[in-house]
Amino acid sequence: MENFKSSLSNFLLRRHVVSEDHLFLRACWREDVERTPVWLMRQAGRYMQAYQEVRAQHSFLEMCRNPRLAAQVTLQPVERLGVDAAILFSDILVLVEAMGMRLEFQEGFGPRLHKPVRSMDGVDRLRVPEAEKDLAYVMEAIKLTREKLRGRVPLIGFSGAPFTLASYVIEGQSSRIFRFTKEMMFSQPEAFNALMEKITSAVIDYLNAQVRAGAQALQIFDSWVGCLAPDDYERYVLPHMQRIFASLDARGEVPVIHFANQAATFLEKVRVAGGDVIGVDWRIPLDEAWRRVGYEVGIQGNLDPLALFAPLEEIERRVRDILDKAGSRPGHIFNLGHGVHKDTPEEKVVALVKMVKKLSAR
Repeated sequence: MENFKSSLSNFLLRRHVVSEDHLFLRACWREDVERTPVWLMRQAGRYMQAYQEVRAQHSFLEMCRNPRLAAQVTLQPVERLGVDAAILFSDILVLVEAMGMRLEFQEGFGPRLHKPVRSMDGVDRLRVPEAEKDLAYVMEAIKLTREKLRGRVPLIGFSGAPFTLASYVIEGQSSRIFRFTKEMMFSQPEAFNALMEKITSAVIDYLNAQVRAGAQALQIFDSWVGCLAPDDYERYVLPHMQRIFASLDARGEVPVIHFANQAATFLEKVRVAGGDVIGVDWRIPLDEAWRRVGYEVGIQGNLDPLALFAPLEEIERRVRDILDKAGSRPGHIFNLGHGVHKDTPEEKVVALVKMVKKLSAR
């Protein structure tokens, strides 16, 4: 009886905090839904003509730092695709910039962080920012986007996970082998752990501030954690992830999606780390992934993004397969296994969303 009362209390609290009865949020809490909700990682991006028109007039970082532009781009896929959730247009590295590193995006190269951190001296120079002050433009973008959405769909806030952010801080750029990251992790474990601790504190404050600003769900992106061996994940990453989930002020009220890319070899450890929904990539069948993480959490995924270059018939076959593997069990959110590729035909993305809605109707 006590467990029932506690569950009912949490349910009513969530309904109080989230007044709109959104399909996506109900699926996050594994409630019955009339169809599978769908949204896409990197759904507001370069593949869209509307985005390109804005990007032609502004730099990427200007778009991130300007609340009006960020809100405008965030809404584009809601209006064009009809997705069931919006995700704030921003970048995971704005948090690292607020910690004291100089960030720039170079055309044809990607992000570059100057003076990479590879020792305890470098870690000591970083600071834990005050998110509502140092990243005020993100909070303003959330508020403005919520106003413009007018309750049509919920807004997802996000952050990079500590390991993924640390890899950028250490490497100074994107990497394929993460040589400097692993060298610091193995050779200077105290310095690496201190860096992870500092980033973890920053992530916690950043996510809590986003919820206060109006984010109705959160996603934590661990985009590069799949480069680790399972034992190294457990030793160097898992405790910091557990601390994040334990420190979120709105836990139990605002659902959190934990996306660990290329983590099929240690999915059970990702589940132990935390999350109301576990996001998975296409390298593991969805039914196997859900069985391994347990049905007491939701699952998100997991179409290969490059499948969107296939003929519509093949895309539909793959959508059916994923939906069949989910088996209409409460808690499935349809998504790609990673972000929309920049060269993806826009009409294929529109068609995908329509397919999921049609084929998943209960």
